[in-house]
Amino acid sequence: MSHWKLLAASLPLALLGVAGTAQAAAGNAGNGKALFEKNQCGVCHKTDSNEKTIGPGLKGIKDGKLPSGKDATYENILENINVGGGGMPSYKDRLSQTEKDDVIAFVMSL
Repeated sequence: MSHWKLLAASLPLALLGVAGTAQAAAGNAGNGKALFEKNQCGVCHKTDSNEKTIGPGLKGIKDGKLPSGKDATYENILENINVGGGGMPSYKDRLSQTEKDDVIAFVMSL
């Protein structure tokens, strides 16, 4: 098979992978903000500043980097939510997957 035919045959599969990731990252930022407030995340994480209080400020996440320096991706934020760390509790079993998607959408809008 020629290089071009192989590329053409692979493209639809690659696009499905990208669409699947984008779909998994889709959440409702408005609902995420409400959950962020309900769970009192703002006690530790400012949303209007990148200043550290108890936890790091989250302003500027939409620009592509987490306070840790990691890329601000769905997967990295989900890991932070699920694992916690540095004093942050795990929300792995405290939030549904839909709620996590909503919180991630909100955080990625900051």
